[in-house]
Amino acid sequence: MCLRGAVRSDRPSCVTRVQLTDPEWEFIEPYLPIGEYGPYPERLRQQFEGVIWRFKTGGQWREMPQEFGAWSTVHNRFRQWRDAGVFEALLEGLIAEAARRGEVDLSLVSVDSTTARAHHDAAGMHLGEDVITALEKAAAEEEKTKSKGAASKNKTGRAPKTIPRGKNGATSGDGGNSG
Repeated sequence: MCLRGAVRSDRPSCVTRVQLTDPEWEFIEPYLPIGEYGPYPERLRQQFEGVIWRFKTGGQWREMPQEFGAWSTVHNRFRQWRDAGVFEALLEGLIAEAARRGEVDLSLVSVDSTTARAHHDAAGMHLGEDVITALEKAAAEEEKTKSKGAASKNKTGRAPKTIPRGKNGATSGDGGNSG
């Protein structure tokens, strides 16, 4: 399905409206990893544009227009880029370029502590054994202090409350048979 009829020598005659401009591609291309062996992948730009098409339209991989190449090839390339951290590096590069141009507005940045909290293992924090031991000891002492505080609250100097008795005067659970 052709949406725009622009023709370039390095592209098929039928292109979609989600194509990258040449300056955009020049910025993106260095972030795409190329294997050490073998020829430069053909149609790399079209495959990247296929990934853009997939996420911009929300269409399924199998519905991808043929101009981007075989959907399975584009999908495999996307997975390789995802696993290699290409998209994170590209985002960081875009932010750095915007900062270089003075186009970063940090007034829009917000961190909500309720969503940023994580267990130290999840955050990649590494603690030495001595630190972990000290933290565990402090937690145990705090727990001991809490339990002592709860026990001291019960020490009022009064007689303990009596257990409720049934209608016939027997304690609950003995069925009224007192011996």
